[in-house]
Amino acid sequence: MTKNDFPPLIVQGDGTILADVHTLLFEEARGELGRFAELEKSPEHMHTYKISPLSLWNAASSGLSWEEIMEILDRYGRFPAPENVRYNIRETLLRWGKIRLEGTGDESVLFLRVEDPYLHKELATAKSLSKILTKGEKGFFLDLLNRGTVKAELIRIGWPVEDLAPLVEGESLEIGLKNLDVREYQKHGVEAFLGNGKPGTGFGTVVMPCGSGKTILAIAVMAALKKQTLILTPNVASLHQWRDEILAKTDLTEDQIGEYSGEQKVIKPVTLATYQVLVWRKDKASPFPHFSLFRENDWGLIIYDEVHLLPAPVFKITAELQARRRLGLTATLIREDGAEGHVFSLVGPKRYDIPWKELEAQGWIAEAYCHEIRIDLPENLQLPYASADKRKKYRIAAENPLKLREAEELVERHRNDQILIIGQYIDQLEKMADKLKAPLITGKTPNGEREVIYGRFKRGEIRVIVVSKVANFAIDLPDASVAIQLSGAFGSRQEEAQRLGRILRPKQKNSYFYSLISRFTTEEDFAMNRQKFLTEQGYKYQIEVRGEAL
Repeated sequence: MTKNDFPPLIVQGDGTILADVHTLLFEEARGELGRFAELEKSPEHMHTYKISPLSLWNAASSGLSWEEIMEILDRYGRFPAPENVRYNIRETLLRWGKIRLEGTGDESVLFLRVEDPYLHKELATAKSLSKILTKGEKGFFLDLLNRGTVKAELIRIGWPVEDLAPLVEGESLEIGLKNLDVREYQKHGVEAFLGNGKPGTGFGTVVMPCGSGKTILAIAVMAALKKQTLILTPNVASLHQWRDEILAKTDLTEDQIGEYSGEQKVIKPVTLATYQVLVWRKDKASPFPHFSLFRENDWGLIIYDEVHLLPAPVFKITAELQARRRLGLTATLIREDGAEGHVFSLVGPKRYDIPWKELEAQGWIAEAYCHEIRIDLPENLQLPYASADKRKKYRIAAENPLKLREAEELVERHRNDQILIIGQYIDQLEKMADKLKAPLITGKTPNGEREVIYGRFKRGEIRVIVVSKVANFAIDLPDASVAIQLSGAFGSRQEEAQRLGRILRPKQKNSYFYSLISRFTTEEDFAMNRQKFLTEQGYKYQIEVRGEAL
């Protein structure tokens, strides 16, 4: 037996799982493992996964049982899983379903069913729940408005809630489809979310790669439910793309679609709003005046685009909207603030997930090649770097001026491609745009001007645009095939995934993602963390080194 014939997984007693990338069944095992475990480290030869309560409860909510998880570990395990790990997985999964949220017949009151007497006593003595739960036989009563708050608090103390309480229907709206070919995997996502109308479905998160058609899936959900819909987006450019897609793919008319943004505030049966306008307020002591949007209409569906970006204040209002159907869309549930539990409890558990490489193999997203190019710091910056604090060190490394020269060479190398140059720091981007005589888009660029530039890029009138982090999300530039990352937000895995996603729309050519990193600096450490999520998805970074004398 050769090494490649060995089973790929080694389950360890501390709950970590090692996955040998050189085995024949690694790709297959990775897809199964991602259903109930989270990637922690992804060096060249052996990846490390961790089974967490949240990863197991997400698995349970999608119907994965303890027996199925153990069958996966037994099938791909090089050695039998330690007994303590088997026990801990089983005990964690047994927590799912111990607490169930049910209707009472009174629309304003819900019942939290807790039949285990010891657990019942534990919750009865929890100070954080004492003001919102009223003790009853085998459970507790709570006001409808506290539905989300209770779920979020229980997940914090280690108890998931299986939410079986009924959802309000919301106001009906006839929505028919046109010119829409829903792919097979998108249909599976729709079915997983809707769940045939069974209790405990109709809310949750769908995880699909950038460029794979999350908007199409959401439109198919809208057409299936036929309800008035509120759609929340990261920015105005994204809002307009949603509007254009809805008009092109459904029989809804312009007078049925409203925009609620900094530019206008019109509420219609389908309303598109930005997160920014919702969280605006005069000062930190003032209320959020635009939260009233959530109560203006009898919404039957709320869609959270890029749900991993959900601002903390919107989590609060989302806690009040638990009686509405809620669909979260994202390419990755990773949040660097660790608030994945809020997405789980307030928007809903993961209902559907499909590996990036699986869609690439099927031709639904472009094949991409990732390169990390390490560049020496110029000699005149080495002493300032050495004496700087941690944050300043990162900025000096991120703004390494030799990156501009490297980016120019990459632009020349890809002279026949559509190129996005993305960065974190405006000064650096302004210098880059000036060198290339390319348009620059930042947060201060008016929305009308942004759309003109994006339009020229789509028509091929310009082939390079320089963009700040405003282009991380929901920018539809299907012909872009090269992305050059000058700098990023420290170690944000989610941002790395989003930036690669800008060039994954299917096309007749391969895509290239270049990340420029200052060698022998803290930027290298942050880059390793940024790449972790994409490495888990099967992308490999080719490392290239440049000296100062480029």
